[in-house]
Amino acid sequence: MDTLKRIALTLLIIGGVNWGLIGLFQFDLVAAMFGGQNAAFSRVIYTLVGISALVSIAILFDPLSDATNEDDYQPIQTNKANYGMEMGDENDPDYFHNDDQK
Repeated sequence: MDTLKRIALTLLIIGGVNWGLIGLFQFDLVAAMFGGQNAAFSRVIYTLVGISALVSIAILFDPLSDATNEDDYQPIQTNKANYGMEMGDENDPDYFHNDDQK
């Protein structure tokens, strides 16, 4: 299903760019590339973009299972300073032993 979502997203981006060009410059890129709005391949592209929009409606209402999967949970890294010793000597019980106290 992930591949279908990526294909739908790609086609929606193509359609969005095409509509942006139509709105801003009155230029239909798909029609210009494939022989006009009534050309067979242009109509196939328009149809695929429309189908992608319908598939994306289902994606819109799909629960965010990928984002809430507990197996993929990664703790947030913070930029707190680590003032410990480099080799972990602070955990050594003899590290804080003062030889002068003997």
